[in-house]
Amino acid sequence: MSTETEHAAEDYAAANFDLTGKTALVTGASRGIGKAIALALAARGADVVVNCNTGGALAESVRDEIRRIGRKSEYYAHNVGDEDEVQKMHDEILSEFSQVDILINNAGITRDKSFKKMTREMWDAVINVDLTGVFLVTKQFIEPMAERRWGRVISIASVIGEIGNFGQANYAAAKGGLIAFSKSLAREYARKGVTVNTVAPGFIKTDMTDAVPPEGLKMVCNATPVGRLGLPREVAAGVAFLAMDAASYITGHVLDINGGYAM
Repeated sequence: MSTETEHAAEDYAAANFDLTGKTALVTGASRGIGKAIALALAARGADVVVNCNTGGALAESVRDEIRRIGRKSEYYAHNVGDEDEVQKMHDEILSEFSQVDILINNAGITRDKSFKKMTREMWDAVINVDLTGVFLVTKQFIEPMAERRWGRVISIASVIGEIGNFGQANYAAAKGGLIAFSKSLAREYARKGVTVNTVAPGFIKTDMTDAVPPEGLKMVCNATPVGRLGLPREVAAGVAFLAMDAASYITGHVLDINGGYAM
């Protein structure tokens, strides 16, 4: 085998796509996209810390599934929008895990209403969890990544943060802000071995879409070139790739996983 061929084999070896030895924290991981991400990372070898503010039984179930895969996992119930709670979560995690290498900012809420009917409380609630929460959690974990010269911060935005949507001014502002926040961090940490990216899902089949009337889902599917809703595992696959060594030259990027809904 030539030296060139040997190098090629190394470049494309499974190790570049393996997360063994890494620890990931996934916020909002009790169901839907968050659960799929947590399981996808575990399937690729990572130990996974599961966070969820509500739905404790569901989060414990995700933790148990990860353990059955053969990876270490714990569940921590904390509100990412509360600074004191985030500090407690940080301390609890590091008492059990030596470090966090991969941070997945997935926790999010919606409080939909037309702007005319939207209250300050509805605005603040979404901004606090979906944007300020990302700031608070990232602030706790990114500097140690930079000190170790390796880290991944991947935040789950939304196609709504790119194109807006009727009745979701608060959500669109939070997700659009999240994209801009991530691009800024990508510039700050690029030479410290930390990549910072966002994933912007389109309309994905989750508990939230299950509550949408059938005629509404039909309209969404008709407006999506692939003609269907996405699946949580399809979003998780994109997130898992960005977490790998194989994606080390990708930073400041928005990965659209929306079936062509917005191009």
